[in-house]
Amino acid sequence: MRPIFAFAASLALLLPAGAALAETPKAAPTRKADLADRVAGTYKGDVISDARGSSRGDVTITVTRTGPNKVEIRSDYARIPTVTIPLEKAMDTILAASGPSVFLLDTVRSPDRLDLTIDDASWSGARVQ
Repeated sequence: MRPIFAFAASLALLLPAGAALAETPKAAPTRKADLADRVAGTYKGDVISDARGSSRGDVTITVTRTGPNKVEIRSDYARIPTVTIPLEKAMDTILAASGPSVFLLDTVRSPDRLDLTIDDASWSGARVQ
């Protein structure tokens, strides 16, 4: 028994302080994906109507999850301001739960197509793969 004890003692001297007692890192708790996760991404499309200006093509929209069922919409077109939109699901569509903006994504018929109306500018486009 003596040689095993000596080996264990010498091994403890080689380890950094506290390493012998250190716990293995625990994985971060996984959260259930929500509507914001489903729609997050980059979309390209066109401003198809604008009450304060003309239509415009090749506009990029970035949808970022900011919280449970909540997204931030950013655009590379100045006429579409950055907004935060709470989401809800109705039948097969994901829509804006409240507020003045329209957010519409049909999860069955066209799951990669997004339609928005923000500040009187209507935009329609598809997710960039």
